[in-house]
Amino acid sequence: MSSIAAMVKELRERTGSGLLECKKALAAADGDMETAIENMRKAGLAKADKKSSRIAAEGIVGVKVSADGTSAAMVDVNSETDFVAKGEDFIAFVNDVTELVLNNDIDSNEALLAASLTSDETVDGKRRSLIAKLGENISIRRFEKYTSATGGNACYLHGSTIGVLVELADNNPALGKDIAMHVAAIKPQCIAEADVSADVIAKEKEIIAGRIKTEGEESGKVKPDEIIEKMATGRIKKFLSEITLNGQAFVKDDKTTVGALVKSKGTSVVRFTRFEVGEGIEKVEEDFAAEVMAQVNA
Repeated sequence: MSSIAAMVKELRERTGSGLLECKKALAAADGDMETAIENMRKAGLAKADKKSSRIAAEGIVGVKVSADGTSAAMVDVNSETDFVAKGEDFIAFVNDVTELVLNNDIDSNEALLAASLTSDETVDGKRRSLIAKLGENISIRRFEKYTSATGGNACYLHGSTIGVLVELADNNPALGKDIAMHVAAIKPQCIAEADVSADVIAKEKEIIAGRIKTEGEESGKVKPDEIIEKMATGRIKKFLSEITLNGQAFVKDDKTTVGALVKSKGTSVVRFTRFEVGEGIEKVEEDFAAEVMAQVNA
C-alpha cells in the first residue's frame, strides 16, 4: 500500500493532476509510471482541444521592464473565470511568459506558443497542460515588447487587469511610470494631434456642426453657416485635447497637461501601449451558481 501511495504522490507531483485521476491512470497503465504520464498528457491535450473554442474574457496582464530600462514586455493572458485567473498556477504561467517575451525576440503569437518555456516544454504545451488541470480555456491573447537603446522604457500595472508600456525619448523611470499611470486611467487614443487622421477630424467636425445646427433649430435661434463653422472649429480643439496624450490634463495635476509636463523634463513620449483584460471580447453572462456548478462538473 505504501508503494502505491508513493507512486500516486509522485504522479501528482509530476502532472499536477488530482488524486483520483492519478489512481485511475496508474491502474490503467498497470502501475507503469511513464505510461500513465503519457496517457494523461494525451488525455489532457484532448481536453484542451475541446475547450479551445470557449470564450476566455477574464485573466491578467503581466508586465516586466529590464533593470536598465532598455527592454519592456507586456502580455495579456485570458481564462474563462476570475477564479482561475487568481490561482497560483495561472499567475506563475503569466509571469513565465512575460519573462520569456522580455528576454527574447518573438514576433508573433504563433512564435510565442512554439517558444520553449523550459528545456522540455513549449509555451503552448504548458498552456494546454494548464487547461487540462484547471478545466478552463486559457489563451495568450496578445503581447508587446519595447526595446530602446536610451533605456526610456517604463510600465504600470493597475491591479492585475490593466497594463501600460511607455517609451520616453530619454531614461526617466519616475516620469515614465507617471505617464503610464495616466494612460491606464485616462485612455488616450494617441500621443499628439498630428497622430489623428484627417478623416477622423473631418468626421467629428461634421458631427459637431450638425449638433450645433440642430440645437439652434430647436431653440429657434438658427446660426449662420460661418458661425457654425467657427464654433465647430473651436470644439474640435477641445475634442483633440481630450483624446491625445499630450493634450490631456495630467491625472496627478490637472493644472498642467501631459505634453507640458514631459516637455518640462526635457524629453518626449515616443509611444505607449495599453492592455485591459477582456476589452473587445463579448462575454457570456452566467449567474454565480451556474459558474460554481461548471467548476464542480469540470
